[in-house]
Amino acid sequence: MGASAWVLHVDMDQFIAAVEVLRHPELAGRPVIVGGRGDPTERAVVSTASYEARAYGIGSGMPLKIAARKAPPDAVFLPVDHEAYERASTEVMDTLRALPGVVLEVLGWDECFLGVTTADPESVAHDAQRAVLAATRLHCSVGIGDNKVRAKIATGFGKPRGMFRLTEENWFDVMGERPTRELWGVGTKVHKRLAAHGIDTVRQLADADPAVLVAEFGPRMGVWYRELGHGIGPRVVDDSPWIARSHSRETTYQQNLTGPDAVHTAVAELAHQVWDDCATDGRAVVRVHLKVRYAPFETKTIGRKLAEPARSEHVLVDAALALAQRIDSEREIRLLGVRAEMAMPAGDEIERTPVRGRI
Repeated sequence: MGASAWVLHVDMDQFIAAVEVLRHPELAGRPVIVGGRGDPTERAVVSTASYEARAYGIGSGMPLKIAARKAPPDAVFLPVDHEAYERASTEVMDTLRALPGVVLEVLGWDECFLGVTTADPESVAHDAQRAVLAATRLHCSVGIGDNKVRAKIATGFGKPRGMFRLTEENWFDVMGERPTRELWGVGTKVHKRLAAHGIDTVRQLADADPAVLVAEFGPRMGVWYRELGHGIGPRVVDDSPWIARSHSRETTYQQNLTGPDAVHTAVAELAHQVWDDCATDGRAVVRVHLKVRYAPFETKTIGRKLAEPARSEHVLVDAALALAQRIDSEREIRLLGVRAEMAMPAGDEIERTPVRGRI
């Protein structure tokens, strides 16, 4: 068999929890939940849960208080330690980058794409797993695909500590009857919108009338969702330095905010913090988003494109405060977040695989 171009998606297994267990070996085998300041009586959410904790229905994004109710008596709650995870991530990526013949594209702390030309992608995947384990004592799973979409989805079938190949050849055998929610880039809301048109499975999405999808999602995303049903995606792994497209700050308040004055003060504070982050990059802000979570747990996100790119702090703050005027002042608020999208540097508008956004 001749050499072909492959995309490998490397995803660290329970990364944050695994880093904590390395630092605290006595926690091995126990349910570990990392989030907030590690106090389950406070308002915060789970950043990650070990596989032992996941067995009790505990997962990322869950309020710590709910996790505490689900957790067994021997569960351990730990605070988030960003610096420790950054160090571990850097070591992982440096290790993978040093593999012969690979191109590495970082996706986040705990995942990346590898581009490689080989006749035996499984051998490269094994080499990646062995190298990461030897350098960091951390395990990873690898998805092998003929493009980024299939490689990313394949990883889920290889977890934990394994690998899986997903290509055009076996795409519908593996994914055809699965719900659209299992596709990379399809969230709960999109899944429901598709279901309203009788599109429940990946095969149905692939066979859907393009006109229906375009009418529902617009000309760009409608076409993209149909291609996603076929497993179509970008093939090129880009090793250019990662450039932030946005900065965000959010706060979960230990006591609910009530009244427009409290909301105004909180939004302004977050917007000032976001501006400081954007100013470090030196790029103008083009769009502002405001996230609000009403008590007990209903979340809304609103946004607006700025009339002109903003290069001054007061424009960003004013835009965030204008969005705050659309908040229901009669309801109590438990979380607020501000996100600012920035103009990309000239020449850096590369095509990326769409993924679910978040503040």
